[in-house]
Amino acid sequence: MLVDPGSRSFFGQVKQRVSQVVDPARVSGLIVCHQDPDVAASMVDWLDVSPDATVFTTPRTQVLLPHYGRSDYKYRNVSENPVHIFRSGRRLRFIEAPFLHFPGAFTTYDETSLCLFSGDIWAALERNWTLVVEDFERHASFMDLFHLDYMASNVAARGFVRRLDGIPIQAILPQHGSIIPPNHVSAALAYLSKLRCGMDIIYAGMVPD
Repeated sequence: MLVDPGSRSFFGQVKQRVSQVVDPARVSGLIVCHQDPDVAASMVDWLDVSPDATVFTTPRTQVLLPHYGRSDYKYRNVSENPVHIFRSGRRLRFIEAPFLHFPGAFTTYDETSLCLFSGDIWAALERNWTLVVEDFERHASFMDLFHLDYMASNVAARGFVRRLDGIPIQAILPQHGSIIPPNHVSAALAYLSKLRCGMDIIYAGMVPD
């Protein structure tokens, strides 16, 4: 299973890395958290490699994915089927994250590793990239570069954090930026809860409290 297969320009590199773990033809599922090309475009290349692969996504995203040039694929609606169980019994849970930053966005939670694949949520833009966050306060400024413009509002952000109540999270793995390790997960949740972004900024002072 691939989570957010990525850009077509990086397909060759990703395929080569996947082949170090498993035959790429054995990829049976593509999880696509929203339709942006940096997240989803290479799905057409992966479908060439593994034609029987199922695309896991929301209906809002599914409407747009065929514009990459393929509509002849299996599709699973994660809104109606929010849990995927592998033959081994391992479970993935799909948690919707509306308007962060797309109405049909969602995240993927692995119930075994307790890792949350968060798509664009907690993404960061940083030149001196490191695999794992070390200084969260410093890293938050790089998350601001993405979140302030792309995320819809604090209402959306806080609503998603509430969906995570009671879910044990060992690490957060965003589509862009560094992995957020266990010692920074609480800070990451607090960051999102307090975030003022998007509409909060554009209409600041124009709408009465």
